[in-house]
Amino acid sequence: MSYTIDRTFEGADFEAIDKRTREALAANGFGVLTEIDVKATMKKKIDKDMEDYRILGACNPGMAWQAMGLEPKVGAMLPCNVILRGVPGGVEVSAIDPRASMSSIDNDELKAVAGEVREMMAKVVAAI
Repeated sequence: MSYTIDRTFEGADFEAIDKRTREALAANGFGVLTEIDVKATMKKKIDKDMEDYRILGACNPGMAWQAMGLEPKVGAMLPCNVILRGVPGGVEVSAIDPRASMSSIDNDELKAVAGEVREMMAKVVAAI
């Protein structure tokens, strides 16, 4: 089982894909809670250069509420991360597959919620 839902945009501008990703997240009920500019962080902390790489911590409050009601400690595995990274010739977007990330928790109700969120994230990636 893959742990991400991926899509590559050939010849695309990184910032344009970032904007489209945020719009697709919002249109599907997700907000961006956190943002990490990995490229800038690696340069600042260890003086290493890399392609554009950004992590967006996305959250659908209703689904998060439902998941935390089923498993109070599941917050350690939230939010749903979406990465944007520069690849040769374009930009790749990868969203976490919540089914994969929640598979280690023995709770069938939570796994059902993770399946719903996976469908939502697949719609986000397809809408970018």
